Amino acid sequence: MLTGEPRWGYWCECWTQDITEAAAPELRASFDAHSAPQADRWVAVALRTISPALDSDASDEAWGWLYERRIQTRRALLQMQPCTVSVTHASTRITWTIRPVLFLPLAHRHGIELPACAHDFKPQQPD
Repeated sequence: MLTGEPRWGYWCECWTQDITEAAAPELRASFDAHSAPQADRWVAVALRTISPALDSDASDEAWGWLYERRIQTRRALLQMQPCTVSVTHASTRITWTIRPVLFLPLAHRHGIELPACAHDFKPQQPD
């Protein structure tokens, strides 16, 4: 039994990357937003939260987006266009991505026993 209909929303991610190394970006957080305002608010809250810890250039980038470019991001999201917001602090680039997605309903599992193999999964331990 499916729980609801597919619905449009936004998949949001926060990535960090050391720009002095050839290392791949690392996913730090993700969020499923139900609306464009909720998606850009997720980025805005993160930027306001970390801005006191950023160097002056990165803080200027953050507040520049918050005061000048956030409305452009909102407009693009309302037109179902993907958006990216980045700031660079010292050698770390922090990037938020927001993509329009169609969330598919999942099968309702209440009262249904999972297959035995589901209990064999062991979460990977961080290095």
